[in-house]
Amino acid sequence: MGYFDVPEIEYSRYSNRQLAAVPLAILAVALLVLSGSFLVTGAPVQLGMDFAGGAELTVQTTSSEAEIQETFDIEPDSVQAIQAPGVDNQYTVQFAGVEDRDAIQALSTQAETNLEADGDAAIVQSESTVSASFAEQTQQTALLGIAVAFLGMSVLAFVLFRTFVPSIAIVASAFSDIMIPLAFMAVAGIQLSLGTVAALLMLIGYSVDSDILLNNHILRRSGDFYESTHRATRTGITMTVTSMAAMLVMGIAATLFGVELLASIGIVLFVGLAADLMNTYLLNVSLLRWYKFEGVRS
Repeated sequence: MGYFDVPEIEYSRYSNRQLAAVPLAILAVALLVLSGSFLVTGAPVQLGMDFAGGAELTVQTTSSEAEIQETFDIEPDSVQAIQAPGVDNQYTVQFAGVEDRDAIQALSTQAETNLEADGDAAIVQSESTVSASFAEQTQQTALLGIAVAFLGMSVLAFVLFRTFVPSIAIVASAFSDIMIPLAFMAVAGIQLSLGTVAALLMLIGYSVDSDILLNNHILRRSGDFYESTHRATRTGITMTVTSMAAMLVMGIAATLFGVELLASIGIVLFVGLAADLMNTYLLNVSLLRWYKFEGVRS
Protein backbone atom coordinates (compact mmCIF):
# COMPACT_ATOMS: atom_id res chain seq x y z
CA MET A 1 0.00 0.00 0.00
CA GLY A 2 1.31 3.46 -0.88
CA TYR A 3 1.72 6.22 1.64
CA PHE A 4 0.97 9.89 1.65
CA ASP A 5 4.00 12.09 2.24
CA VAL A 6 3.28 12.57 5.96
CA PRO A 7 5.80 15.00 7.48
CA GLU A 8 7.35 14.12 10.82
CA ILE A 9 5.56 16.19 13.45
CA GLU A 10 7.86 17.75 16.02
CA TYR A 11 5.91 16.66 19.07
CA SER A 12 8.82 17.64 21.31
CA ARG A 13 8.04 21.31 20.61
CA TYR A 14 4.70 21.04 22.41
CA SER A 15 3.81 20.16 25.96
CA ASN A 16 1.22 17.52 26.76
CA ARG A 17 -1.23 20.24 27.80
CA GLN A 18 -0.79 22.03 24.48
CA LEU A 19 -1.40 18.82 22.52
CA ALA A 20 -4.52 17.93 24.50
CA ALA A 21 -5.96 21.47 24.62
CA VAL A 22 -7.47 21.57 21.11
CA PRO A 23 -9.26 18.17 21.12
CA LEU A 24 -10.53 18.74 24.67
CA ALA A 25 -11.80 22.22 23.78
CA ILE A 26 -13.63 20.92 20.71
CA LEU A 27 -15.09 18.06 22.77
CA ALA A 28 -16.30 20.58 25.37
CA VAL A 29 -17.98 22.65 22.63
CA ALA A 30 -19.60 19.50 21.22
CA LEU A 31 -20.99 18.52 24.62
CA LEU A 32 -22.26 22.08 25.10
CA VAL A 33 -24.04 21.98 21.74
CA LEU A 34 -25.63 18.61 22.53
CA SER A 35 -26.71 19.80 25.99
CA GLY A 36 -28.23 22.97 24.55
CA SER A 37 -30.08 21.00 21.89
CA PHE A 38 -31.42 18.63 24.54
CA LEU A 39 -32.67 21.51 26.69
CA VAL A 40 -34.37 23.22 23.74
CA THR A 41 -35.83 20.27 21.82
CA GLY A 42 -35.82 17.38 24.29
CA ALA A 43 -33.25 15.42 22.24
CA PRO A 44 -29.54 16.07 21.67
CA VAL A 45 -30.00 15.46 17.93
CA GLN A 46 -33.09 15.84 15.76
CA LEU A 47 -34.79 12.43 15.56
CA GLY A 48 -35.80 11.04 12.20
CA MET A 49 -38.96 9.08 11.54
CA ASP A 50 -37.23 5.83 12.54
CA PHE A 51 -36.96 7.12 16.12
CA ALA A 52 -39.76 9.69 16.39
CA GLY A 53 -42.53 7.97 14.49
CA GLY A 54 -44.53 9.73 11.82
CA ALA A 55 -46.04 9.51 8.38
CA GLU A 56 -44.63 8.96 4.92
CA LEU A 57 -46.31 9.74 1.61
CA THR A 58 -45.10 8.42 -1.73
CA VAL A 59 -46.09 10.93 -4.40
CA GLN A 60 -45.74 10.93 -8.18
CA THR A 61 -45.57 14.45 -9.55
CA THR A 62 -43.77 16.67 -12.04
CA SER A 63 -43.43 19.36 -9.34
CA SER A 64 -39.90 20.06 -8.08
CA GLU A 65 -38.62 19.10 -4.63
CA ALA A 66 -38.76 22.78 -3.62
CA GLU A 67 -42.42 22.93 -4.65
CA ILE A 68 -43.17 19.74 -2.73
CA GLN A 69 -41.59 21.28 0.39
CA GLU A 70 -43.97 24.26 0.13
CA THR A 71 -47.10 22.21 -0.58
CA PHE A 72 -48.05 21.21 2.96
CA ASP A 73 -49.21 23.07 6.06
CA ILE A 74 -46.69 20.98 8.02
CA GLU A 75 -43.13 21.31 6.75
CA PRO A 76 -41.80 17.90 5.64
CA ASP A 77 -38.75 16.58 7.47
CA SER A 78 -37.52 14.94 4.30
CA VAL A 79 -38.29 14.97 0.58
CA GLN A 80 -36.32 12.37 -1.35
CA ALA A 81 -36.49 11.29 -4.98
CA ILE A 82 -36.90 7.55 -5.48
CA GLN A 83 -33.98 6.22 -7.50
CA ALA A 84 -35.03 2.95 -9.12
CA PRO A 85 -35.09 1.53 -12.65
CA GLY A 86 -38.28 2.47 -14.46
CA VAL A 87 -39.38 4.89 -11.72
CA ASP A 88 -39.60 8.58 -12.61
CA ASN A 89 -40.97 11.60 -10.77
CA GLN A 90 -41.64 9.71 -7.55
CA TYR A 91 -40.72 11.08 -4.13
CA THR A 92 -41.02 9.98 -0.52
CA VAL A 93 -42.17 12.78 1.79
CA GLN A 94 -41.68 12.19 5.53
CA PHE A 95 -43.37 13.97 8.42
CA ALA A 96 -41.79 13.01 11.76
CA GLY A 97 -44.19 12.90 14.72
CA VAL A 98 -47.38 12.95 12.61
CA GLU A 99 -49.56 9.95 13.49
CA ASP A 100 -53.12 11.27 13.67
CA ARG A 101 -55.18 9.72 10.87
CA ASP A 102 -57.03 12.98 10.13
CA ALA A 103 -53.73 14.89 9.89
CA ILE A 104 -52.34 12.30 7.47
CA GLN A 105 -55.49 12.48 5.35
CA ALA A 106 -55.21 16.28 5.29
CA LEU A 107 -51.60 16.02 4.05
CA SER A 108 -52.69 13.59 1.35
CA THR A 109 -55.45 15.96 0.26
CA GLN A 110 -52.98 18.88 0.12
CA ALA A 111 -50.69 16.80 -2.10
CA GLU A 112 -53.53 15.93 -4.48
CA THR A 113 -54.69 19.54 -4.60
CA ASN A 114 -51.39 21.44 -4.89
CA LEU A 115 -49.00 19.17 -6.79
CA GLU A 116 -48.92 18.69 -10.55
CA ALA A 117 -49.99 15.27 -11.75
CA ASP A 118 -47.67 13.11 -13.83
CA GLY A 119 -50.03 12.11 -16.64
CA ASP A 120 -52.93 9.94 -15.53
CA ALA A 121 -51.12 8.51 -12.48
CA ALA A 122 -52.48 9.28 -9.02
CA ILE A 123 -50.39 11.85 -7.17
CA VAL A 124 -50.42 10.03 -3.82
CA GLN A 125 -49.19 6.51 -4.51
CA SER A 126 -49.14 5.27 -0.92
CA GLU A 127 -49.29 6.27 2.74
CA SER A 128 -47.45 4.63 5.63
CA THR A 129 -46.93 5.38 9.30
CA VAL A 130 -44.52 4.45 12.08
CA SER A 131 -46.14 4.48 15.53
CA ALA A 132 -44.51 6.32 18.41
CA SER A 133 -44.28 3.12 20.48
CA PHE A 134 -42.52 1.22 17.67
CA ALA A 135 -40.19 4.19 17.08
CA GLU A 136 -39.36 4.30 20.79
CA GLN A 137 -38.53 0.58 20.72
CA THR A 138 -36.28 1.13 17.71
CA GLN A 139 -34.61 4.04 19.49
CA GLN A 140 -33.91 1.93 22.58
CA THR A 141 -32.50 -0.90 20.45
CA ALA A 142 -30.20 1.50 18.59
CA LEU A 143 -28.96 3.10 21.81
CA LEU A 144 -28.36 -0.35 23.30
CA GLY A 145 -26.37 -1.29 20.21
CA ILE A 146 -24.13 1.77 20.55
CA ALA A 147 -23.70 1.18 24.30
CA VAL A 148 -22.77 -2.49 23.79
CA ALA A 149 -20.32 -1.61 21.01
CA PHE A 150 -18.70 1.09 23.15
CA LEU A 151 -18.52 -1.20 26.20
CA GLY A 152 -17.05 -4.01 24.10
CA MET A 153 -14.45 -1.63 22.69
CA SER A 154 -13.54 -0.47 26.22
CA VAL A 155 -13.17 -4.03 27.49
CA LEU A 156 -11.03 -4.94 24.46
CA ALA A 157 -8.73 -1.97 25.12
CA PHE A 158 -8.18 -2.97 28.76
CA VAL A 159 -7.64 -6.63 27.84
CA LEU A 160 -5.07 -5.75 25.18
CA PHE A 161 -2.99 -3.26 27.19
CA ARG A 162 -3.87 -4.13 30.82
CA THR A 163 -2.82 -0.69 32.04
CA PHE A 164 -5.03 2.26 32.79
CA VAL A 165 -3.61 5.19 30.80
CA PRO A 166 -3.15 3.53 27.38
CA SER A 167 -6.58 1.93 27.69
CA ILE A 168 -8.35 5.09 28.82
CA ALA A 169 -6.68 6.97 25.95
CA ILE A 170 -8.47 4.67 23.48
CA VAL A 171 -11.81 5.03 25.31
CA ALA A 172 -11.52 8.85 25.55
CA SER A 173 -10.65 9.15 21.86
CA ALA A 174 -13.57 6.93 20.80
CA PHE A 175 -15.97 8.89 23.04
CA SER A 176 -14.89 12.17 21.44
CA ASP A 177 -15.12 10.61 17.96
CA ILE A 178 -18.82 9.98 18.64
CA MET A 179 -19.71 13.25 20.40
CA ILE A 180 -18.20 15.57 17.78
CA PRO A 181 -20.17 14.12 14.80
CA LEU A 182 -23.33 14.12 16.93
CA ALA A 183 -22.83 17.82 17.68
CA PHE A 184 -22.23 18.45 13.96
CA MET A 185 -25.50 16.64 13.18
CA ALA A 186 -27.34 18.85 15.68
CA VAL A 187 -25.91 22.03 14.11
CA ALA A 188 -26.33 20.90 10.48
CA GLY A 189 -29.85 19.54 11.01
CA ILE A 190 -28.94 15.96 10.07
CA GLN A 191 -31.49 13.62 11.59
CA LEU A 192 -30.60 10.63 13.73
CA SER A 193 -31.82 7.59 11.83
CA LEU A 194 -30.91 3.93 11.56
CA GLY A 195 -28.47 4.90 8.81
CA THR A 196 -26.63 7.53 10.84
CA VAL A 197 -26.56 5.20 13.86
CA ALA A 198 -24.78 2.69 11.61
CA ALA A 199 -22.29 5.43 10.72
CA LEU A 200 -21.64 6.10 14.42
CA LEU A 201 -21.04 2.39 15.02
CA MET A 202 -18.56 2.38 12.15
CA LEU A 203 -16.76 5.31 13.75
CA ILE A 204 -16.20 3.27 16.92
CA GLY A 205 -14.48 0.66 14.77
CA TYR A 206 -12.36 3.25 12.93
CA SER A 207 -11.38 4.87 16.23
CA VAL A 208 -10.30 1.60 17.85
CA ASP A 209 -8.29 0.67 14.76
CA SER A 210 -6.27 3.89 14.64
CA ASP A 211 -5.77 4.07 18.42
CA ILE A 212 -4.63 0.46 18.78
CA LEU A 213 -2.23 1.00 15.88
CA LEU A 214 -0.71 3.99 17.69
CA ASN A 215 -0.55 2.24 21.08
CA ASN A 216 1.06 -0.87 19.59
CA HIS A 217 3.77 1.11 17.82
CA ILE A 218 4.63 3.13 20.94
CA LEU A 219 4.31 0.48 23.65
CA ARG A 220 5.23 -2.79 21.96
CA ARG A 221 7.62 -2.08 19.11
CA SER A 222 11.28 -1.12 19.09
CA GLY A 223 12.44 2.46 18.70
CA ASP A 224 12.14 5.55 20.82
CA PHE A 225 8.83 7.32 21.48
CA TYR A 226 9.01 9.86 18.64
CA GLU A 227 10.26 7.37 16.05
CA SER A 228 7.44 4.96 16.93
CA THR A 229 4.89 7.78 16.86
CA HIS A 230 6.01 8.84 13.39
CA ARG A 231 5.73 5.28 12.05
CA ALA A 232 2.20 4.98 13.44
CA THR A 233 1.28 8.45 12.16
CA ARG A 234 2.48 7.68 8.64
CA THR A 235 0.39 4.50 8.44
CA GLY A 236 -2.63 5.80 10.36
CA ILE A 237 -2.99 9.09 8.52
CA THR A 238 -2.71 7.31 5.17
CA MET A 239 -5.56 4.94 6.10
CA THR A 240 -7.77 7.63 7.63
CA VAL A 241 -7.34 10.23 4.88
CA THR A 242 -8.08 7.56 2.25
CA SER A 243 -11.29 6.67 4.08
CA MET A 244 -12.20 10.36 4.43
CA ALA A 245 -11.77 10.87 0.68
CA ALA A 246 -14.02 7.88 -0.03
CA MET A 247 -16.70 9.14 2.36
CA LEU A 248 -16.53 12.65 0.88
CA VAL A 249 -16.97 11.29 -2.65
CA MET A 250 -19.88 9.14 -1.48
CA GLY A 251 -21.52 12.10 0.25
CA ILE A 252 -21.17 14.39 -2.76
CA ALA A 253 -22.37 11.74 -5.23
CA ALA A 254 -25.34 10.84 -3.03
CA THR A 255 -26.27 14.51 -2.69
CA LEU A 256 -26.14 15.01 -6.47
CA PHE A 257 -28.34 11.95 -7.05
CA GLY A 258 -30.73 12.88 -4.24
CA VAL A 259 -30.01 9.87 -2.01
CA GLU A 260 -30.35 11.67 1.30
CA LEU A 261 -29.55 8.74 3.60
CA LEU A 262 -26.23 7.91 1.91
CA ALA A 263 -25.34 11.61 1.84
CA SER A 264 -25.93 11.86 5.61
CA ILE A 265 -23.87 8.72 6.27
CA GLY A 266 -21.00 10.00 4.15
CA ILE A 267 -20.96 13.42 5.83
CA VAL A 268 -21.15 11.97 9.36
CA LEU A 269 -18.31 9.55 8.63
CA PHE A 270 -16.19 12.30 7.08
CA VAL A 271 -16.60 14.54 10.14
CA GLY A 272 -16.03 11.62 12.53
CA LEU A 273 -12.84 10.54 10.75
CA ALA A 274 -11.53 14.11 10.83
CA ALA A 275 -12.22 14.13 14.58
CA ASP A 276 -10.43 10.79 14.89
CA LEU A 277 -7.29 12.23 13.27
CA MET A 278 -7.26 15.03 15.83
CA ASN A 279 -8.04 12.85 18.83
CA THR A 280 -5.59 10.08 17.94
CA TYR A 281 -2.56 12.20 17.05
CA LEU A 282 -3.05 14.98 19.61
CA LEU A 283 -5.04 13.74 22.61
CA ASN A 284 -3.92 10.11 22.53
CA VAL A 285 -0.28 11.01 21.86
CA SER A 286 -0.25 13.44 24.80
CA LEU A 287 -1.63 10.77 27.17
CA LEU A 288 0.81 8.12 25.93
CA ARG A 289 3.78 10.48 26.21
CA TRP A 290 2.78 11.38 29.77
CA TYR A 291 2.44 7.67 30.56
CA LYS A 292 5.77 6.80 28.92
CA PHE A 293 7.89 9.49 30.54
CA GLU A 294 6.06 10.76 33.63
CA GLY A 295 3.31 8.31 34.60
CA VAL A 296 3.53 5.47 37.06
CA ARG A 297 3.27 2.21 35.14
CA SER A 298 1.87 -0.92 36.69
